[in-house]
Amino acid sequence: MSQVNLLPRELRQKQVARRTTTMVAAIGAGLLALVLAFYVLQTMRLSSVQDELAAQEATNAQLEAQIAELQPYADLQAQLAAKQGLVDTVFLNEVSWSGVLVDVSRMIPDDSYLTTLAGQLTAVTGTQIGAEPTATEGLIGGLTFEGVADGTDTIATWLTRLESVKGWVNAWVTTAQETGAYTRIYTFGSGVDLTFEAATGRGQGEGQQR
Repeated sequence: MSQVNLLPRELRQKQVARRTTTMVAAIGAGLLALVLAFYVLQTMRLSSVQDELAAQEATNAQLEAQIAELQPYADLQAQLAAKQGLVDTVFLNEVSWSGVLVDVSRMIPDDSYLTTLAGQLTAVTGTQIGAEPTATEGLIGGLTFEGVADGTDTIATWLTRLESVKGWVNAWVTTAQETGAYTRIYTFGSGVDLTFEAATGRGQGEGQQR
């Protein structure tokens, strides 16, 4: 059964306009509600971020205060490291001369004796500090001797024994002169190079004496 709208045309148009207006208003209200909800959500997030930022700033301020309190100790540590570096430089390539005398007394043949003994160390340069010596840079000094020996074989034995000491290399003779005709007694001059291995433990950076 069909329905017939008997209302006047103008009234029907007004009803359609009211329904359209109501629908538009409802949609607008819904959009406004969504905007308000989004605004509230963003405001809450912003407040949370601000709270976190404030907490982080407070933590940073506390850490900065602690750093400021500990700074004097850091300065002392830096000064200690600098002084330790100076000490290491001073003792680099250190040789125990008392140990040298003991080694010489053990090495010299019975039928000979020394009249002079001298030792010298190469000056330490900045490039050597903290660097391991190479095969060509490993010499740190040397020893020179003058003495008297019974025969050239004794001098040869002396040279051989010199190189048996750890860190002593390249033994040489500079002079060997017989004191008189057929005496077989010779005055001689000799020497030996010292390598890094001849240094004390402290001189090698190990912090301990040989």
